[in-house]
Amino acid sequence: MRLSSWRTKAPGKGGINPKVIETVGSILAALGAEPDPHCWVTWGDETGGRWSLIAPCEQGMAVVNIRAGGLDDGSRVGGRLVRWSKVQVGELAAEAERGHRLVMFQVEGQPIRGTDDNAADVAAFARLTLAGLEGRPLPDLDRRPAGRTSAPKKAPPAALKARARRAPRTDAGTAAGTAAAGLVRIPARTGPKLAAKVAAKGVAKGGGGGAAKAPARDAR
Repeated sequence: MRLSSWRTKAPGKGGINPKVIETVGSILAALGAEPDPHCWVTWGDETGGRWSLIAPCEQGMAVVNIRAGGLDDGSRVGGRLVRWSKVQVGELAAEAERGHRLVMFQVEGQPIRGTDDNAADVAAFARLTLAGLEGRPLPDLDRRPAGRTSAPKKAPPAALKARARRAPRTDAGTAAGTAAAGLVRIPARTGPKLAAKVAAKGVAKGGGGGAAKAPARDAR
């Protein structure tokens, strides 16, 4: 989850207002992280007044502490970058019981727990952290995994029947009748017997030049 999305989960809106997020983003950029990175936020004892975040980046783990003051005092933000060779992490554990899930992880002595819908967020953050520890490229959590290529859908029976009705029928009788009649066209659904009759009729009339006309008798 990115920093800008954590505002909806804040216990107090005043401690993570847009101005504070902009200040935190400038500190993260100075440490080598993105201004709006994937991170994990831990809320302090005071309601929205104190909170901290850890954000993995290529150089290491950025740790930022925030104290949101009043209108007169303002906010105070401080951060540090822990190199990957010095980052301390615990084991990634997961449990499931009666339809509920629990995922636990620990970074720099800070326990991270997520249940049910938040369990996936903890697992994704742990995957991001472990990739940095192992020197692998940090995974893009914004990109959804590609789905499997599905097989082409079969045509419904009604569509297959309609396609069969449109397809022309071919049989030996129809083909022979058409060849004998020249330009005489025989319907596609004509049976062999009827096709022979239509072909013979076309030849008798001499249509289409299929057969030569008989010479006229001499009047003498």
